[in-house]
Amino acid sequence: MTAALEASFARIDRLDPELCAFTEVWHEEARARAEAASRLPLAGLPFAVKGRSGIRSYAARRLIAAGGIPVGATSVPGAGTPWQTWGQGAHGRTVNPWRHDRTPGGSSAGSAVAVAAGMVELATGSDGAGSVRIPAAWCGVFGLRTSAGLLPSPDRTGLATAGVLASSAERADAYLRHVTDAYVPRPARLPVPAVYSPDLGFAAVAPEVADVTRQAVGRLVAAGTVRLVPGSCELLDPARAWFAARAGRPTPSTERLRTANDRVIDALFAGTPLLLTPVAPTPPHGHEGPGDLYSTALTWAFNLSGHPAASVPAGFTADGCPAGLQLVTGRGTDAELLGMACAVEEALGRSPIGRAACGSPP
Repeated sequence: MTAALEASFARIDRLDPELCAFTEVWHEEARARAEAASRLPLAGLPFAVKGRSGIRSYAARRLIAAGGIPVGATSVPGAGTPWQTWGQGAHGRTVNPWRHDRTPGGSSAGSAVAVAAGMVELATGSDGAGSVRIPAAWCGVFGLRTSAGLLPSPDRTGLATAGVLASSAERADAYLRHVTDAYVPRPARLPVPAVYSPDLGFAAVAPEVADVTRQAVGRLVAAGTVRLVPGSCELLDPARAWFAARAGRPTPSTERLRTANDRVIDALFAGTPLLLTPVAPTPPHGHEGPGDLYSTALTWAFNLSGHPAASVPAGFTADGCPAGLQLVTGRGTDAELLGMACAVEEALGRSPIGRAACGSPP
């Protein structure tokens, strides 16, 4: 994997001054690890970590022990940021590799950009409201938020869990295999029964995003990957409940809202193994901010409920920006979710990783 490590550094050195995905790049430390890592299961696979503290995370330590080589720390929002959909790298503001005038999403901003531009195939992330899934969707890569409690998390509210951004769902297998104990792959049995909810009953989804994700679901049905079943997922807007949980000040009203949504989600998964939705209700916005819109509208209900969720590239909107299809499964079914994501990705086709840096969608 020495060649892979040097290729990773060459791409970082060439592209990062413009994309600003990294806050630090660890050339010498990574090369010093290479010889010993080559004899371990991951055989020196280069990966990036979210933020400067990411190297101390449980997932990073497990990946290193398995022979992964951390090449650098990726960008996250700057201090005092009122919204979390951008990053600040060593060279400046992190840009979306498909359109530099747009945000990459956040808060795992640099991790998504590093994967989308082909600097690494794997990067760690964390997701407290959509912080893995949204940048994955807006940068056109695979993103997984793990079930609450699957991996250690420093977030006392229970909203944030560890996650991964990867060049494909198949590549994310290396993450789950080595950061969890007794991991057993669960290939999907096709077609997977699924419910498609275009808006979870409350979200205002931009027509162009709705069109891309609806077409992606249609392709999955035509390919025999999923079988849509009768049913819906009509939730109450979870915003008040999420903010109350994050602040550590839940009220009877927000707890009733949270309980009502959990009941709907649990009832769905009692009979259907897969829920499909758009990831973000809009395409990536400009660097000036999202205005009054919450890009988390379709993601944070599952942070509250603790379910695993993934973003798979669904296609491109007319402005050249990727959109993601969200896959949600029952609590603790992370391996099953990854198996379904692999099947979905095979039917939809992988996003052209590396071409993103050129800003030219297929």
